[in-house]
Amino acid sequence: QAQLVESGGGLVQAGGSLTLSCAASGRIFSISSMGWYRQAPGKERELVAVIRSSGSTSYTDSVKGRFTISGDNAKNTVYLQMNSLKPDDTAVYYCNVQAGWGATYWGQGTQVTVSS
Repeated sequence: QAQLVESGGGLVQAGGSLTLSCAASGRIFSISSMGWYRQAPGKERELVAVIRSSGSTSYTDSVKGRFTISGDNAKNTVYLQMNSLKPDDTAVYYCNVQAGWGATYWGQGTQVTVSS
């Protein structure tokens, strides 16, 4: 059974930094990408950043230059370094894994709150 365990959320002042991590374990075959989504109250879930098995990365425009996604293939772990945080970054952040045969896995979510 696959499991994604997230950590690193919390409360931070505007301009501060946080690092999220997500460790994937269990029966997950052929991971093609790992990423982070977020969902703010009253808004739809949006893709924040993704790292593919090739090492390529993509970011939503609002976080470019402030967030950095990285991965450790040996540990099946993905990280999201978030700098210069803004109140608009406040949301529940979800880890996502895309794997073989179209399998998709989600973490339980971790709250990030940025105070002004």
